[in-house]
Amino acid sequence: MRLLKPAWVTHDGKPIFSVDIHPDGSRFATGGQGDDSGKVVIWNFEPVRDEKAEKDENVPRVLCQMNNHLACVNCVRWSNNGKSLASGGDDKLIMIWQTSRAGVGPSFGSGTPTYEQWRPAATLRGHTGDVLDLAWSPNDSWLASCSIDNTIIVWNADNFPAQVVVIKGHDGLVKGVTWDPVGKYLASQSDDKSLRVWRTRDWKEEAKVTEPFNECGGTTHVLRCHWSPDGAYIVSAHAMNNSGPTAQIIEREGFKTSLDFVGHRKAITVVRFNPNIFSKKMKKGIEQSQQYTCCAIGSKDRSLSVWLTALKRPLVVTHDLFENTILDISWSKSGLELMACSSDGTVAYIEFNKDEIGDPMAQNDVELFLEKIYGKCMTKNKSSTNGTQIIESAALLKLQQQKREELQKRMTESDDKCNLSRMSDSLGSPFKPTDKQIETKTADGRRRITPIFLAPQLDVNVGEAPLPFKSQGINFTTTKASSKIVVEKQDIVTSKMVSPSSRSNMSSSNLSNQAFPSVGGEGTPKSSQAPQAGGDVTPKSNQGAAPTTPGVEKIDASPTAENDPPSTPNKVINVSIQPMTALQSKPKVKHHSSEKKSSEKSEVKDKSIDKDKGPDVKDKLKTPSEKGEKEKSKDHKMSTGLKRKHHGEKKEERRGRPRKIDKERSLMSTPVTHVHHPPPLVVDGHYKAAEPELELHVPSTQKSFTKTVGGKDSSLSVEVENNISMGVHTLNKMRCVQEGLVLWEQVLNTPILTVAGSRNVVCAACEDGSLNMFSVTGSRVFPSIMLDSRVSKLHIKVFLVMVITQRAFLYIWNVQQQSVVIRKESLKTIISGSDDLQKSMLTEEGMPIITVHNKKSYTFSKEMGTWMLLHNKGDALQQCSDHHSCAPPRDSTKIQGPLSSLQTSHERLGMQASRIFSAGQSLQQSSTLSHIESQLAACLLLKSAPEYKFWLQTYTRYLSQEGLESESRHIFESKLRDVCDDLLGPVYKTKGKSSWDPLILGMDKRSLLHEILPSIGSNLKLQRMFTEYHDQLESIEDR
Repeated sequence: MRLLKPAWVTHDGKPIFSVDIHPDGSRFATGGQGDDSGKVVIWNFEPVRDEKAEKDENVPRVLCQMNNHLACVNCVRWSNNGKSLASGGDDKLIMIWQTSRAGVGPSFGSGTPTYEQWRPAATLRGHTGDVLDLAWSPNDSWLASCSIDNTIIVWNADNFPAQVVVIKGHDGLVKGVTWDPVGKYLASQSDDKSLRVWRTRDWKEEAKVTEPFNECGGTTHVLRCHWSPDGAYIVSAHAMNNSGPTAQIIEREGFKTSLDFVGHRKAITVVRFNPNIFSKKMKKGIEQSQQYTCCAIGSKDRSLSVWLTALKRPLVVTHDLFENTILDISWSKSGLELMACSSDGTVAYIEFNKDEIGDPMAQNDVELFLEKIYGKCMTKNKSSTNGTQIIESAALLKLQQQKREELQKRMTESDDKCNLSRMSDSLGSPFKPTDKQIETKTADGRRRITPIFLAPQLDVNVGEAPLPFKSQGINFTTTKASSKIVVEKQDIVTSKMVSPSSRSNMSSSNLSNQAFPSVGGEGTPKSSQAPQAGGDVTPKSNQGAAPTTPGVEKIDASPTAENDPPSTPNKVINVSIQPMTALQSKPKVKHHSSEKKSSEKSEVKDKSIDKDKGPDVKDKLKTPSEKGEKEKSKDHKMSTGLKRKHHGEKKEERRGRPRKIDKERSLMSTPVTHVHHPPPLVVDGHYKAAEPELELHVPSTQKSFTKTVGGKDSSLSVEVENNISMGVHTLNKMRCVQEGLVLWEQVLNTPILTVAGSRNVVCAACEDGSLNMFSVTGSRVFPSIMLDSRVSKLHIKVFLVMVITQRAFLYIWNVQQQSVVIRKESLKTIISGSDDLQKSMLTEEGMPIITVHNKKSYTFSKEMGTWMLLHNKGDALQQCSDHHSCAPPRDSTKIQGPLSSLQTSHERLGMQASRIFSAGQSLQQSSTLSHIESQLAACLLLKSAPEYKFWLQTYTRYLSQEGLESESRHIFESKLRDVCDDLLGPVYKTKGKSSWDPLILGMDKRSLLHEILPSIGSNLKLQRMFTEYHDQLESIEDR
């Protein structure tokens, strides 16, 4: 025997409440108190058992540290297959940890290196008090947990976080739980001075043992009892015999209490059996080996004893092994190594050899031994929550057989694709990196590699147990083979792309888009248009083709168009200007007397801004035309000998502390956003301020542009060319082109802002606020439609045309029926003054969808005459919904529809629900149902049949699998019946006309019922409901 205490296994001096050795023997886990949270640490076992490895600095000690628990961790337990680690703590939570595919590195917030990644695959909520002990069933189908809330919860390990049962019966804190190795019983020990045995067949109480505990006084932190691997005994903690502390032996046959382990001076806290059954010749002269088990006992007296059931005295006793109470013990799977932990924050390691402890039986021999005594057990026949249910109908039996055949088929296919199993997601879609690179160019000639979406891999290794950890370095290899990535260069100029040099101006562009909604792309003022006859010529530096120079204020000197709204701003200031320079500029004063004055003011303003800059910098920033004008001005001043002070030029500033009046003038010169405020209304003799009018972004006028119409795969495009000079007049042309062939042309008087179209209708929105509609052959459908303002958004689906104007009004027309669908509906209900449109679309069914910058999406119901909320990115119900485990087999991201287009992939998956939801299971189930029901209502409103079918299947699956395991079973069963009754409809015909509609969104209701019945039949507790509706459907079909 070898005994040692590795001093480096510590939680920084804080208590360690639990320890457990991994089945492969390469790592062990500890749980206890951290700095400000619960701590779970996974350690490398090699430095513990090998002194050379302990001294080797290259051999890691800490493999991973997890601080996700909000309070102290009381118990850690590995599953029997080594795939999962369960941890429970004072935060009432149970976390199921599995290895992650993420790369290793230092843990966040600490300098400790991480050699393995373990992530919580599930978080179990159900207890209302501290979780003190955990136990996996022999075949890992169930996980039992006990708590100070006097309950034991059995969790379905095949479908976390589903609960199998909540066992109530103890009158005190439940502090220990253990499984019968055969799987027929579950035992628990409590502060109510009792040990109870529960049947797994019906979860009723089999036996209650109280006699050994009647004399017990006081309590211990834990009462960790354990069942022997041969199933013959339960050994309890904290029993008394003749006023002395003992570990009571409770026999399986009749649960008698005639034997006990004695010798400890204080109360027993933990009992842990060796997982093996040993055989050894105990007496000389007897050739037959004796079979026995081994048990380790820890106590409050800081001592540890190891017993063999074939001996009357302990095999070994270690006194004063710790400075405080022993709280947990763990054996390795080999049975030759033992670890114990104490509340003093240390652990101990004991190694035995086969001569001391015996030869362990092979696992197959153990299973045959148990089967011979107790019959078939859980270790060979994995049961589920429905294992005790009897199938009562032939239809359900047929359904079960079909499911088994489908499962077998999927398993066969998965075996054929085992090489891709590590790179596939939970639904079997392979992770395929692309071997193709697409390159384009930006407007300034820079090369741009087009990003390509790669499907994300699962964060947790579902279905895989971690490999044994080996302390060896990472080897890197290189290859001389050339890259196989194919580079495809496309002759496409990409616009509005963010380059590294412009990242510093990101905030500036965002500010410009919000504060100046009428500014077009590339920072071009909206009013930069062709000059009017007889007006001043716009400087070339103000044209949209010139790039915006950081630190320069752009001023539009062109006259404002007559049809422009008065609130349209004509100035864009880059936020990269120095603050003092912006404050020192004079306020701009508007003069409406003549266009010439406006031009002069603008020219002087340029001088006042650039005065502080050096001559070299100013010359670089000015265009050749501006330089020429400046030289002419200098020559004119030299020739006349006069020095004029222009309004807006800065005087030479005095040094020293600025005067108060100068500060006020500087603040007055700060540029502000001009918003048009309507005059106040007079109501009952009192003035009432009117709300400012909304002004949405309007596309800027371009000299020429091309836009594809008719859908993604369409070869139909519309080419627009504005401001074509025809002598003293200018015309604007648009033509429809397909694969280089011009189908038709149209000429308009007013410049065209944007176009849109389908295979049936093409529309052009013009600068004067008109909308022109043309058929697919190019003939005009209606005269020009005059709107309240310019068009901000234009969408077309088949014959439906949707327009959103600059003043935030919505119009939808049906061109085929020559009718209006929605007439001038204001967007003020959903858009406030600080918001703007982020996205807009029109569905195939003619439903408008508006997404605002606050991440909320709305649609307008013409039947109800009001706006309705479809999606909110910050919706707590969506984030906390736990419906993804009950979604249909196909991936939700593959469901095409307007509702799914509003949600990003991580929002649809909802994988964060178990981590961020801190309430009990009942509230989480109610939140999930509320979210699913809201999605069903949205699908009905949008008339999206595929999405409605997906959410209906998710709804019935959740009600069948999750809801019926809770205390509110009658509520969920009632909801399930409501769904089935609506889909089934009347079974018998009546004389009167029925109000039941056999179709919903074009789908047959009874066909939908056929599809959801298998999910109901999957829960054998609902087999009578399945049989009821299945028989009624068959009777209807027979008639």
